[in-house]
Amino acid sequence: MSHILLADDDKPMREFLSRSLEKSGYRVTSCEDGTEAYEVLQNKEHNFDLLLTDIVMPGMDGIELSRKAQKLYPDIKIMYITGFTASAAQNKDENVKLLSKPFHLGDLVQQVHELLEK
Repeated sequence: MSHILLADDDKPMREFLSRSLEKSGYRVTSCEDGTEAYEVLQNKEHNFDLLLTDIVMPGMDGIELSRKAQKLYPDIKIMYITGFTASAAQNKDENVKLLSKPFHLGDLVQQVHELLEK
């Protein structure tokens, strides 16, 4: 079972995504911001396959979080979710995807699956 670290400061969105991904067969650890997610990553108690993060969050944003995550877990896949134009997240790395809000849950699950299968 793939393990996803979810970071989103929007609590209803975070809870919805967490429940939806768990129903789709993924193990999810959710965090309310980049700082909390980075602390979880540093624990090394878990082996994460995917970091699913909002880009714009107070404190540590998703871009900074993903850079730090890749230093700790070089093989971790990254998916950004955002309601903003995210040119900073545009990346040719096949281990990185960007999903713009609003999105359909089916699109999210499909993209997560495709990214984790690479």
